[in-house]
Amino acid sequence: MAIAFYLSGFIAVLATLGVITGTSPVHAVLYLIISLLAVALVFFALGAPFAGVLEIIIYAGAIMVLFVFVVMMLNLGGEARQQEKLWLQPGTWIGPSLLAGLLLALLLTLLLGGEAGPVITGDLLTAKAVAITLFGPWLLVVELAAMLLLAALVTASHVGRLGPGAENTATSPSKGRSR
Repeated sequence: MAIAFYLSGFIAVLATLGVITGTSPVHAVLYLIISLLAVALVFFALGAPFAGVLEIIIYAGAIMVLFVFVVMMLNLGGEARQQEKLWLQPGTWIGPSLLAGLLLALLLTLLLGGEAGPVITGDLLTAKAVAITLFGPWLLVVELAAMLLLAALVTASHVGRLGPGAENTATSPSKGRSR
């Protein structure tokens, strides 16, 4: 498991460098997905399968889908179509595909090799332990974070409905008056 830990960490660093140095937003999102999957494998190697699964479900799944939708919405127009044609060339996908293949080979080696045991020893992180911690002494912090996220969601919904170039009639003195 030690080799899985170090190799996954190395792949995460390489993928993160791909995110930082990349000039294309699509490539950055792909490298970020690979980096998050590598961090999930690090959690598995450390003996925290619950944290690894949460990493995959929340970050590599939900948040990355949101990033892909944002990138898709921002790239509108004729120039974007030409750029998409460049992104679809096979040479563009070599880096993320190579790192994803290394992660898949590492995962299959660990699963089929029967090498058991985490790199470090300690208590197993379970869903029950996380729930007891979050809803025990940290209940107020969890509730405050939930209210903050709800306020951000309502604000984003309101700003999204206004649209570009829309003026707020409540603050504009010339709007809403009849002569």
